[in-house]
Amino acid sequence: MKKVHLLVIKAFIRPFIVTFFIVMFVLLMLFLFKYIDDLIGKGFEWYVILELMWYASATNVAMALPLAMLLSSIMTFGSLGENYELVAIKAAGISLPKAMMPLIVLVSTLSVSAFLFSDYMLPVANLKMGSLLWDVRNQKTAFLIEEGVFNNSIDRYAIKVQKKGEDGQTLHKILIYDHSATNGNLTVLMADSGKMYKTSDESSLVLKLHNGARYVEESGDRVYNPRQRFYRYRFKETEQKFDLSGFKMQRTDENLFKSNYAMLNLRQLNYYRDSTMKKADSNATTVLSGLLPMYRLSYSNFKLKNNTKAKAYKGSILKTLPEESHGQAISYAQTQVRTLAENLNLKGEEQSTFDKSVRRYIVEYHRKFTLAFSCLVLFFIGAPLGAIIRKGGLGLPVVVSIVFFLIFHIISTISEKSAREGSVDPALGMWIAIIVLSPLGAFLTYKAAADSVLFDVDYYKQLFQKLFRRFKKVKAN
Repeated sequence: MKKVHLLVIKAFIRPFIVTFFIVMFVLLMLFLFKYIDDLIGKGFEWYVILELMWYASATNVAMALPLAMLLSSIMTFGSLGENYELVAIKAAGISLPKAMMPLIVLVSTLSVSAFLFSDYMLPVANLKMGSLLWDVRNQKTAFLIEEGVFNNSIDRYAIKVQKKGEDGQTLHKILIYDHSATNGNLTVLMADSGKMYKTSDESSLVLKLHNGARYVEESGDRVYNPRQRFYRYRFKETEQKFDLSGFKMQRTDENLFKSNYAMLNLRQLNYYRDSTMKKADSNATTVLSGLLPMYRLSYSNFKLKNNTKAKAYKGSILKTLPEESHGQAISYAQTQVRTLAENLNLKGEEQSTFDKSVRRYIVEYHRKFTLAFSCLVLFFIGAPLGAIIRKGGLGLPVVVSIVFFLIFHIISTISEKSAREGSVDPALGMWIAIIVLSPLGAFLTYKAAADSVLFDVDYYKQLFQKLFRRFKKVKAN
């Protein structure tokens, strides 16, 4: 390998790694901001949050990798152009496409790796993150008693404490409503003071209460009962135990999430798509069989000879029935029509659900390929663009790369949404962004290889000055 190729590869790898991890960090922060309310105050262990972020980082590769590819390629060739290293490379007889060849091989390898990642590792990461995020969002808030506020975290109990000690365990003026009975607050417990602690296995909370009373109302019928009993028990010391097992994180079986679109590989997507299409075809064929029983044809009044065609009847069909049966016939016909309309609407909704599922499977199938091709397309936009603007660092290259990535992301988002809704073909919708930007990459590569002054401000300034002079001469003549 030539030294020029090593120079270009070294100049590309460092900004690629840096920009990739910076983009991943930004996306992880956005993920935390999105789910911050579901993470705070639930008493998770540090490794649970770390595990969730690890799986989230794997799912963010699909957005971070193309953006890092675009930004690093612009920075690399912009820095080489700014330091006149591209000029030296061309002076040595090496054209820009030849200088880009090792990076093309490297980017192609990364694109293939991205495809393999999206097919083998990304479904597993989506499954792990989806199931863990479901458990996190459904986890109860950690049990915390605040002064002067009822706490309803423990099922079927409401606890209020007037004042807490400095140690956080001593309680004063305690009021407990017991809702364990199905017909209201039949038990109320009041105490002057107490102390709370957890058992050794942290499965239960124990309140050791002092100087209080328990009020119990005997459950009765809904009607007024003058002999209904009311009990009051005074105590100097007692213990109330509460189950805390509901506050421990319960993991859901991952098999319940395996059929989700984003958690399937190519083989599974093909299987689910084919099976769903068979269900849709079966549903469509049952429509006619469901309609046939709604129609009746009576041959009792028709005696046709051989090769004789029945004549079309003109006029109201009610005239063929006795007058006293008109109301019954109309009512029966209306009932049949309503039943028919309901059946058709139900079949239409089922068919729409099947079609939507098929489109989602096709979208996810093509997404695994578009990730790899988007890396290539954005590289062929970024590399010649950097060679044309000849600016390195984190200034102009960052702005230009964000603009082009936003264009790519907006086009892909709109086309993907249209593909899911069925406005465009699902396969075409997933490739529209690449189809639109590929000619731009080819155009920029051609301009960079031809030493174009596409983004040279002085060139356009001189061009407008020449046009302005010609305009003045034509006007003078």
